[in-house]
Amino acid sequence: MVLNALVSSDFKCIYLISELEPPFFMDPVIQNIRNDLIEQRDELTCKVFQRFFKEEVKYYCVKTATVGKIAKKYWSVIKSRDKKEIFELCEELYKSGYCEEAFIVSNWVPNLKDRYERKDLAVFRCWIETYISNWAACDGFCNHSIGDFIEKYPDSISELKVWARSTNRWLRRAAAVSLIIPAKNGKYLEDVIEIADLLLTDKDDMVQKGYGWLLKEASRNHQAEVLDYVMRNRKEMPRTSLRYAIELMPKTMRLEAMEKDR
Repeated sequence: MVLNALVSSDFKCIYLISELEPPFFMDPVIQNIRNDLIEQRDELTCKVFQRFFKEEVKYYCVKTATVGKIAKKYWSVIKSRDKKEIFELCEELYKSGYCEEAFIVSNWVPNLKDRYERKDLAVFRCWIETYISNWAACDGFCNHSIGDFIEKYPDSISELKVWARSTNRWLRRAAAVSLIIPAKNGKYLEDVIEIADLLLTDKDDMVQKGYGWLLKEASRNHQAEVLDYVMRNRKEMPRTSLRYAIELMPKTMRLEAMEKDR
Protein backbone atom coordinates (compact mmCIF):
# COMPACT_ATOMS: atom_id res chain seq x y z
CA MET A 1 0.00 0.00 0.00
CA VAL A 2 2.81 2.40 0.91
CA LEU A 3 4.75 1.39 -2.20
CA ASN A 4 1.75 2.16 -4.38
CA ALA A 5 1.54 5.62 -2.84
CA LEU A 6 5.17 6.29 -3.59
CA VAL A 7 4.82 5.52 -7.28
CA SER A 8 1.38 7.05 -7.74
CA SER A 9 1.03 10.06 -10.03
CA ASP A 10 -1.15 11.55 -7.29
CA PHE A 11 1.62 11.28 -4.72
CA LYS A 12 0.70 12.29 -1.20
CA CYS A 13 3.32 12.91 1.47
CA ILE A 14 1.16 11.59 4.30
CA TYR A 15 1.20 8.10 2.79
CA LEU A 16 4.85 7.86 3.67
CA ILE A 17 3.66 7.14 7.21
CA SER A 18 0.01 6.22 6.82
CA GLU A 19 -1.84 3.03 6.00
CA LEU A 20 -4.97 4.93 4.99
CA GLU A 21 -6.22 4.65 1.44
CA PRO A 22 -6.28 7.91 -0.53
CA PRO A 23 -9.69 9.60 -0.55
CA PHE A 24 -11.73 9.26 -3.74
CA PHE A 25 -13.60 12.56 -3.43
CA MET A 26 -12.82 16.11 -2.42
CA ASP A 27 -13.75 16.95 1.14
CA PRO A 28 -16.43 19.67 1.09
CA VAL A 29 -14.33 21.71 3.53
CA ILE A 30 -11.78 22.25 0.76
CA GLN A 31 -14.38 23.47 -1.71
CA ASN A 32 -15.98 25.72 0.91
CA ILE A 33 -12.61 27.29 1.71
CA ARG A 34 -11.97 27.95 -1.97
CA ASN A 35 -15.41 29.46 -2.42
CA ASP A 36 -14.78 31.79 0.53
CA LEU A 37 -11.40 32.83 -0.88
CA ILE A 38 -12.91 33.61 -4.27
CA GLU A 39 -15.65 35.66 -2.63
CA GLN A 40 -13.12 37.67 -0.61
CA ARG A 41 -11.01 38.77 -3.59
CA ASP A 42 -9.67 42.29 -3.04
CA GLU A 43 -8.58 44.35 -6.06
CA LEU A 44 -6.05 46.43 -4.12
CA THR A 45 -4.40 43.27 -2.86
CA CYS A 46 -4.19 42.06 -6.47
CA LYS A 47 -2.19 45.14 -7.42
CA VAL A 48 0.48 44.71 -4.76
CA PHE A 49 0.70 40.97 -4.01
CA GLN A 50 3.31 39.97 -6.60
CA ARG A 51 5.66 42.76 -5.48
CA PHE A 52 6.66 40.69 -2.45
CA PHE A 53 8.05 37.83 -4.54
CA LYS A 54 10.77 37.42 -7.13
CA GLU A 55 9.24 34.23 -8.48
CA GLU A 56 5.77 34.05 -10.00
CA VAL A 57 3.17 33.00 -7.42
CA LYS A 58 -0.49 31.99 -7.55
CA TYR A 59 -2.91 33.95 -5.40
CA TYR A 60 -6.58 34.74 -4.99
CA CYS A 61 -5.91 38.38 -3.98
CA VAL A 62 -7.21 38.02 -0.42
CA LYS A 63 -5.88 40.10 2.48
CA THR A 64 -3.80 38.19 5.01
CA ALA A 65 -6.12 39.08 7.90
CA THR A 66 -9.09 37.78 5.94
CA VAL A 67 -7.32 34.51 5.17
CA GLY A 68 -6.61 34.17 8.87
CA LYS A 69 -10.32 34.50 9.64
CA ILE A 70 -11.16 31.86 7.05
CA ALA A 71 -8.55 29.52 8.54
CA LYS A 72 -10.01 30.02 12.01
CA LYS A 73 -13.55 29.49 10.73
CA TYR A 74 -12.78 26.10 9.20
CA TRP A 75 -10.45 25.00 11.99
CA SER A 76 -13.52 25.02 14.23
CA VAL A 77 -15.11 22.62 11.73
CA ILE A 78 -12.22 20.13 11.45
CA LYS A 79 -10.38 20.32 14.78
CA SER A 80 -12.04 17.20 16.20
CA ARG A 81 -11.01 15.05 13.23
CA ASP A 82 -8.20 12.52 13.29
CA LYS A 83 -4.80 14.12 12.69
CA LYS A 84 -4.22 12.11 9.52
CA GLU A 85 -7.47 13.45 8.07
CA ILE A 86 -6.38 17.00 8.88
CA PHE A 87 -3.02 16.32 7.23
CA GLU A 88 -4.91 15.14 4.14
CA LEU A 89 -6.78 18.44 4.02
CA CYS A 90 -3.52 20.35 4.43
CA GLU A 91 -1.96 18.48 1.57
CA GLU A 92 -4.92 19.15 -0.68
CA LEU A 93 -4.56 22.85 0.08
CA TYR A 94 -0.84 22.75 -0.66
CA LYS A 95 -1.39 20.96 -3.97
CA SER A 96 -3.32 23.93 -5.36
CA GLY A 97 -0.20 26.10 -5.29
CA TYR A 98 -2.13 29.15 -4.05
CA CYS A 99 -0.42 31.31 -1.43
CA GLU A 100 -3.60 31.78 0.58
CA GLU A 101 -4.22 28.05 0.81
CA ALA A 102 -0.65 27.50 2.04
CA PHE A 103 -1.28 30.22 4.63
CA ILE A 104 -4.27 28.25 5.93
CA VAL A 105 -2.03 25.20 6.40
CA SER A 106 0.41 27.38 8.35
CA ASN A 107 -2.47 28.44 10.58
CA TRP A 108 -3.87 24.96 11.14
CA VAL A 109 -0.83 22.77 11.79
CA PRO A 110 0.46 24.53 14.95
CA ASN A 111 -2.93 23.79 16.51
CA LEU A 112 -1.93 20.14 16.36
CA LYS A 113 1.28 20.52 18.36
CA ASP A 114 -0.07 18.54 21.31
CA ARG A 115 -0.74 15.68 18.89
CA TYR A 116 2.66 15.74 17.18
CA GLU A 117 4.50 12.44 16.81
CA ARG A 118 8.09 11.97 15.71
CA LYS A 119 7.03 10.51 12.37
CA ASP A 120 5.28 13.77 11.48
CA LEU A 121 8.62 15.39 10.66
CA ALA A 122 8.88 13.16 7.57
CA VAL A 123 5.56 14.60 6.37
CA PHE A 124 6.68 18.16 7.04
CA ARG A 125 9.89 17.63 5.12
CA CYS A 126 7.99 16.14 2.20
CA TRP A 127 5.61 19.10 2.13
CA ILE A 128 8.51 21.53 1.98
CA GLU A 129 10.27 19.61 -0.80
CA THR A 130 7.13 18.95 -2.81
CA TYR A 131 4.88 21.98 -2.40
CA ILE A 132 6.66 25.00 -0.96
CA SER A 133 7.94 27.38 -3.63
CA ASN A 134 8.25 30.83 -2.02
CA TRP A 135 9.61 32.42 1.14
CA ALA A 136 6.20 33.27 2.62
CA ALA A 137 4.99 29.67 2.51
CA CYS A 138 8.33 28.46 3.86
CA ASP A 139 8.51 30.89 6.77
CA GLY A 140 4.82 30.75 7.59
CA PHE A 141 4.99 26.99 7.95
CA CYS A 142 8.42 26.58 9.53
CA ASN A 143 8.37 29.35 12.15
CA HIS A 144 5.53 27.79 14.11
CA SER A 145 4.71 24.30 12.82
CA ILE A 146 8.28 23.01 12.78
CA GLY A 147 9.40 25.38 15.52
CA ASP A 148 6.80 23.81 17.82
CA PHE A 149 7.90 20.34 16.72
CA ILE A 150 11.49 21.14 17.69
CA GLU A 151 10.35 22.39 21.08
CA LYS A 152 8.62 19.04 21.65
CA TYR A 153 11.46 16.95 20.22
CA PRO A 154 14.68 19.01 20.61
CA ASP A 155 16.89 16.18 19.39
CA SER A 156 15.20 16.56 15.99
CA ILE A 157 17.40 19.61 15.39
CA SER A 158 19.82 17.06 13.95
CA GLU A 159 17.37 16.65 11.05
CA LEU A 160 17.53 20.40 10.36
CA LYS A 161 21.27 20.01 9.88
CA VAL A 162 20.58 17.38 7.25
CA TRP A 163 18.18 19.80 5.54
CA ALA A 164 20.92 22.44 5.50
CA ARG A 165 22.85 20.19 3.09
CA SER A 166 19.91 19.66 0.72
CA THR A 167 19.90 20.72 -2.92
CA ASN A 168 16.38 22.12 -2.32
CA ARG A 169 16.64 25.85 -1.57
CA TRP A 170 13.48 25.90 0.57
CA LEU A 171 14.62 22.98 2.67
CA ARG A 172 17.90 24.79 3.30
CA ARG A 173 16.03 27.96 4.27
CA ALA A 174 13.76 25.83 6.45
CA ALA A 175 16.80 24.54 8.33
CA ALA A 176 17.35 28.10 9.55
CA VAL A 177 13.90 29.62 9.88
CA SER A 178 12.49 26.66 11.82
CA LEU A 179 14.61 27.82 14.77
CA ILE A 180 13.62 31.49 14.60
CA ILE A 181 11.27 31.49 17.60
CA PRO A 182 13.41 29.29 19.87
CA ALA A 183 16.45 31.41 18.99
CA LYS A 184 14.48 34.58 19.77
CA ASN A 185 13.88 33.09 23.21
CA GLY A 186 17.57 32.40 23.74
CA LYS A 187 17.55 28.68 23.02
CA TYR A 188 19.82 26.34 21.03
CA LEU A 189 22.67 28.79 20.41
CA GLU A 190 25.18 26.03 19.58
CA ASP A 191 22.79 24.57 17.02
CA VAL A 192 22.08 28.01 15.56
CA ILE A 193 25.81 28.52 15.04
CA GLU A 194 26.23 25.06 13.53
CA ILE A 195 23.41 25.64 11.05
CA ALA A 196 24.87 29.04 10.16
CA ASP A 197 28.19 27.29 9.51
CA LEU A 198 26.52 24.81 7.18
CA LEU A 199 24.83 27.62 5.24
CA LEU A 200 27.66 30.16 5.52
CA THR A 201 28.65 30.43 1.86
CA ASP A 202 25.32 29.47 0.30
CA LYS A 203 24.82 31.30 -3.02
CA ASP A 204 21.02 31.49 -2.79
CA ASP A 205 19.79 34.83 -1.46
CA MET A 206 16.70 33.23 0.10
CA VAL A 207 18.98 30.99 2.15
CA GLN A 208 21.35 33.84 2.98
CA LYS A 209 18.46 35.91 4.31
CA GLY A 210 17.13 32.92 6.23
CA TYR A 211 20.26 32.18 8.24
CA GLY A 212 21.04 35.88 8.64
CA TRP A 213 17.58 36.30 10.19
CA LEU A 214 18.27 33.33 12.48
CA LEU A 215 21.49 34.94 13.72
CA LYS A 216 19.66 38.23 14.24
CA GLU A 217 17.08 36.57 16.48
CA ALA A 218 19.81 34.73 18.38
CA SER A 219 21.55 38.07 18.99
CA ARG A 220 18.65 39.25 21.17
CA ASN A 221 19.96 37.10 24.00
CA HIS A 222 23.47 36.31 22.77
CA GLN A 223 24.72 39.53 21.22
CA ALA A 224 28.40 39.03 22.04
CA GLU A 225 28.44 35.47 20.70
CA VAL A 226 26.71 36.41 17.45
CA LEU A 227 28.98 39.41 16.94
CA ASP A 228 32.01 37.21 17.52
CA TYR A 229 30.66 34.73 14.95
CA VAL A 230 30.12 37.49 12.40
CA MET A 231 33.56 38.98 12.95
CA ARG A 232 35.23 35.56 12.57
CA ASN A 233 33.36 34.77 9.36
CA ARG A 234 32.83 38.19 7.80
CA LYS A 235 35.18 37.58 4.88
CA GLU A 236 33.22 34.51 3.78
CA MET A 237 29.71 35.53 4.86
CA PRO A 238 27.59 37.10 2.11
CA ARG A 239 26.84 40.76 2.83
CA THR A 240 23.11 39.99 2.80
CA SER A 241 23.50 37.51 5.67
CA LEU A 242 25.83 39.82 7.55
CA ARG A 243 23.45 42.79 7.39
CA TYR A 244 20.56 40.68 8.67
CA ALA A 245 22.67 39.21 11.49
CA ILE A 246 23.76 42.57 12.93
CA GLU A 247 20.51 44.46 12.43
CA LEU A 248 19.60 44.62 16.14
CA MET A 249 23.07 45.54 17.37
CA PRO A 250 24.20 49.03 18.44
CA LYS A 251 25.45 51.26 15.65
CA THR A 252 29.09 51.02 16.74
CA MET A 253 28.98 47.24 16.50
CA ARG A 254 27.27 47.35 13.12
CA LEU A 255 29.88 49.71 11.74
CA GLU A 256 32.67 47.54 13.06
CA ALA A 257 31.19 44.43 11.48
CA MET A 258 30.65 46.17 8.13
CA GLU A 259 34.23 47.40 7.77
CA LYS A 260 35.60 45.67 4.67
CA ASP A 261 39.31 45.57 5.35
CA ARG A 262 39.57 44.60 8.98
